Amino acid sequence: MNDLVHQHTALDESDLEWLHLLVSEWQLLSDLSFADLVLWVPTSDGTRYVSVAQMRPNTGPTSYQDDMVGHLVPRGRRPMLDAAHDEGRIVREGDPEWREEVPVRVESIPVRRESRVLGVIARNTNLLTVRTPSRLELTYLQSASDLAQMIAAGAFPFPGQQVDMDASPRVGDGLIRLDADGVVQYASPNALSAYHRLGLAADLVGHHLGETTAELAPARGPVDEALVKLASGWAPREFEVESGENGVIQLRSIPLKPKGVHIGSLVLLRDVTELRRRERELITKDATIREIHHRVKNNLQTVAALLRLQARRMDSAQGREALNEAVRRVGSIAIVHETLSQTLDERVEFDDIADRVLAMVAEISPGKVTGRRTGRFGILDAEVATPLSMVLTEVLQNALEHGFGPGEQGTVEVSAVRGGTGEESRLMVIIQDDGRGLPEGFDPQRAGNLGLQIVRTLVEGELGGTFDMVPAPERGTRVVLDIPVRAEKT
Repeated sequence: MNDLVHQHTALDESDLEWLHLLVSEWQLLSDLSFADLVLWVPTSDGTRYVSVAQMRPNTGPTSYQDDMVGHLVPRGRRPMLDAAHDEGRIVREGDPEWREEVPVRVESIPVRRESRVLGVIARNTNLLTVRTPSRLELTYLQSASDLAQMIAAGAFPFPGQQVDMDASPRVGDGLIRLDADGVVQYASPNALSAYHRLGLAADLVGHHLGETTAELAPARGPVDEALVKLASGWAPREFEVESGENGVIQLRSIPLKPKGVHIGSLVLLRDVTELRRRERELITKDATIREIHHRVKNNLQTVAALLRLQARRMDSAQGREALNEAVRRVGSIAIVHETLSQTLDERVEFDDIADRVLAMVAEISPGKVTGRRTGRFGILDAEVATPLSMVLTEVLQNALEHGFGPGEQGTVEVSAVRGGTGEESRLMVIIQDDGRGLPEGFDPQRAGNLGLQIVRTLVEGELGGTFDMVPAPERGTRVVLDIPVRAEKT
């Protein structure tokens, strides 16, 4: 719609926003009318109309088999469009049109914003299945007529009331028609069933909807008065009512003011009991998973503390260093679980984890070697984050222990680059130091060092990537990790 309006019309951005607001709401008009809707806007030169949006009803057969969006028609070809646009009134004159042997009643509704008519809605009703309307259908049609008059007067849609039609109740979910005092004139079968779910034992017709709804909902003190007003339809609002263990219904109130006077309201409602129950189950599940990660983190920190205490009692320097290495390995896993305990899914922002691992390992030689990170790891799955944090710990630990001698100063840089999309997305990690470099004839694929064995096992076995350790271009050592990862959501 944006492209068509900018290309063919003289409407400004505020006018376009009004049309977007209308289109977000007009499924309601289409369903109540049992009719197709096509929005026509005059072109900049005023000689033609361009169709910028179309809607088909969920409650009846369509009148258009083809997509009408983008069609252009000259002024004069459809006199009802001209009359509605020029005179600013709803036009219903004329005989039904025949389209592919189907009679179609055509009406034109001007779309007004303040004092200007921006376009015209052509309402097309398939008359092939016309029969004596039921009470429900008569209520639908009367409500559609009221809404059409509000659109023509610029009173609908409601400014500042953007509606998510995917989440809001629809006409078929349940409909209640109220009079000006909030008393129920008609309730559809689905609406009545929803209120029975809340615990209503009687019929709704003739009862004040706000007071009835407040009685069914648990006592909430001062909120009851607000609930009475909301359910009475005095303002365009969307809200939910829960009746203890009985059920939950979602309501949307739409005041009807076809001639500027409040004559009543439409209340759309849907039984969302099962939906909310599933949401609560998911919330409970998420909370349980986060709690598990939190407890695992606490247990790992306890293990690390015990190892640290044991290391302090060791007489052997070699044994003490081995235990300290184990402390750092356990700590790197604990960092991942701590991050997972704060998220709603099993994916983590790894940059913070990498920085914390870098700071933790740098404690081996405080003040001598400076560590820094460039680039970003991005969001990673938990099954990638945990082994990668251990790999990072081992490589950094190896660089600090073997790349620099006592008292030597230097830097260790961790750089990360993500590339590709979907299944081809990869993460390239380079850890480079400016230390003494690799020994003569060193082969990282055959080295028996425990840390490098852990790195090879995790990178090639668990992560499905590649690992290499080579001399840096100028001085020191470069470790390259190439790992397949799931693409980040954009």
